[in-house]
Amino acid sequence: MNTLATPHATSDAAVSIHKLSLRYGKANVLQDITLQIPSGSVVGLVGRNGAGKSSLLRCLVGLTAPSSGNAALLGCPSNDLTDPVRERLGFVAQTPDLFEWMGVVEMLQTIGSAYPRWREDRALALASQLDLPLLGNVGKLSGGDQQKLSVVLALAHDPDVLLLDEPVSSLDPMTRREFMRALFTSPLARDNAPGQPERERTIIISSHLLADLERVVTHVAFMRQGRIQLFDAWDALLEHLRLLPLTQVTAHTLGVLCTNPQTQTCVLDCRLSPQHAHAGRAMALDELFVELNV
Repeated sequence: MNTLATPHATSDAAVSIHKLSLRYGKANVLQDITLQIPSGSVVGLVGRNGAGKSSLLRCLVGLTAPSSGNAALLGCPSNDLTDPVRERLGFVAQTPDLFEWMGVVEMLQTIGSAYPRWREDRALALASQLDLPLLGNVGKLSGGDQQKLSVVLALAHDPDVLLLDEPVSSLDPMTRREFMRALFTSPLARDNAPGQPERERTIIISSHLLADLERVVTHVAFMRQGRIQLFDAWDALLEHLRLLPLTQVTAHTLGVLCTNPQTQTCVLDCRLSPQHAHAGRAMALDELFVELNV
């Protein structure tokens, strides 16, 4: 399969990754990843189980040291994040890492005390928006409610960079909708009032719920076997990637990203073969994902 990764080198990148690799023994978990994520973008990180999405996010926030290469958040090396940069980050792990012996409100207050921009009224409003129970201990919460608590903890200090690893996998459709709303709009009216300073929030969200992602992403990064398979603005992928019959291409046609022998179709980037710009059809995110992983 041919691959296309367009790093979009930019001086205002909120997240920079350069030749990052991660190995456990003889297993290559991440392989030579280079990526520049512009400030203010919402990136959907997409791939099959085991593609390396969680490992990449853990490297970005400094929880796992890469075997080679490097990454930076807000210009600060991921393996040596300073406290001022940590205060501007939010992270939700795939498995919630919570103090189960604490009360829910106690944990909100304890974690909140570490962040200068934390506001308890914002935390409580987010908890209400996501229907998070506040009474009782964290350990007594259901898996879905623990996930909600992790989201509130990541959002209540109004981070500039937010990294989310399958944050809605245990949530029902209504709560998922409220979660997506919370990513972009504060539950407090005064936070969204005219005249308030606006800051760009950069979001990387890994999820298998592609229909949810498609509504909010500005960019998509497809991962396969520890590599970036394809990265670009979602609008550009919608405009330029076409699904068309194999009979319309030849061995010399440029821009063929993948072929599907079962359906006798291929995915073609028309920027490399503009003569096919009006051939075939565009694809939704879930369909493109399937084609790239045949």
